[in-house]
Amino acid sequence: MNLATLPPAYLFFFTLFSISLFSGTLASGDKPASVVAHFIVGNARSYSDDDWKNDIQLASANGIDAFALNIGGDSWERDQISKAFGACSDLGTDFKLFFSFDMSSMPCASTQDAKMIRDYIAEYHGHGSYYLFQSKMFVSTFSGERCVFGMGDINAGWNSAVKSQFPEDIHFVPYFSLDPSRFSGLTVTDGLFNWDSGWTKDDKDITFDSDKSYISNLGGKTYMAACSPWFFTHYGRDTYNKNWIYRPDDWLFAARWELLIANREQVDLVQLLTWNDYGESHYLGPIKGSQAGSDAWTNGYDHQSWLKFGSEYASAFKSGYYSNFDFNRIYLWSRLFPAAADVPNDSVGKPDRWNLTKDVLWAVVFLKQPSTVSLVCGSSDLFWRLSSGVWKISLPLRENCQVQVQVSRNGNSVADFKPDGFVFNMNPSSYNFNALDGVSPTKLYFYIYSRRLSVRL
Repeated sequence: MNLATLPPAYLFFFTLFSISLFSGTLASGDKPASVVAHFIVGNARSYSDDDWKNDIQLASANGIDAFALNIGGDSWERDQISKAFGACSDLGTDFKLFFSFDMSSMPCASTQDAKMIRDYIAEYHGHGSYYLFQSKMFVSTFSGERCVFGMGDINAGWNSAVKSQFPEDIHFVPYFSLDPSRFSGLTVTDGLFNWDSGWTKDDKDITFDSDKSYISNLGGKTYMAACSPWFFTHYGRDTYNKNWIYRPDDWLFAARWELLIANREQVDLVQLLTWNDYGESHYLGPIKGSQAGSDAWTNGYDHQSWLKFGSEYASAFKSGYYSNFDFNRIYLWSRLFPAAADVPNDSVGKPDRWNLTKDVLWAVVFLKQPSTVSLVCGSSDLFWRLSSGVWKISLPLRENCQVQVQVSRNGNSVADFKPDGFVFNMNPSSYNFNALDGVSPTKLYFYIYSRRLSVRL
């Protein structure tokens, strides 16, 4: 099919870069910034010292500066946290760790509950591997907007739990599920984390609107934004009773990064959701450790290509420069089953919002030189003649088929590969809305110098 004849609904393209091989310019200002990743300690019960070291090295190699250690109420987590800090110290890198207290798991009604948090902070205050922001211990949470710790109100309660021991040494940036209009009443916080900004929960593309609402109500305090590639969870009522998706379409991960880079002067930190939350299908690290009953929809669904993909954008966000992008590289991801398929034998049932997603293979193409790129799956067969740059393309999936990718240049084949596992199946045995991702072979690997951001629709 000729490019000019492609229906508009099937042709998606987005050029991120103008080509300027020998000059480097700022993407949007010059400011220090960090990219961190949320790490569920509860999924690391079986971790050895080497497991921690391997994860820290992998994260650091992919542009991540720190792990936000999600800490629950289980006593065994203390040992794993000690291992994490020990591994970080032994490696001697710039990678750091900080606490994100999970208040959906930790108690917070009594003064004794505050002591648990104070003990963690006291133990690691001054530790060389603890992440500092503006020379202070960075402390965060998941939830906690109803916690008073026996003190009568949220500000007094959290001050007792987090700041009372070291009032000048703590930078407290929690995620509280509150309307932004209430932020001015939070005297204990030094900023806020917008957990929900990583996804869109309706049928619209992701925007910066949620971020703007937070920023405009923070009064200059620290703003930490979320960035995530996916969301699907499938727990029945007999376990966690969570069964829904958030809309992942239209290259969600890339689109979110583009927004954050374009607005980087307003964003102090980006938190990737997540390194290892397998239950919600947005893990970027390897599948390992102790899954919480999510094996059915995660086993065989590796996401580490997303980790590499995200590192390209993380570098631009942190430095202000688009530099050293992997060019002549193709990243792919998709669900492997139709969203509308019925699976009567799945006792959990079809996930909520299932109808917000399309049966599509999403791809982002990095090209150093003009090329023709083809995506094929059964009778669905499209090709694009693309100039140098970064392009978004997609392919409808509508029958049992194996995905195939072809790249040619000047009439010569550059690549022809069938990524492992990318087989679309019209008849699933369970409701699995997780994504499989992949990347082209390393023989397409090139580097290119810095370039200025320019968007052309």
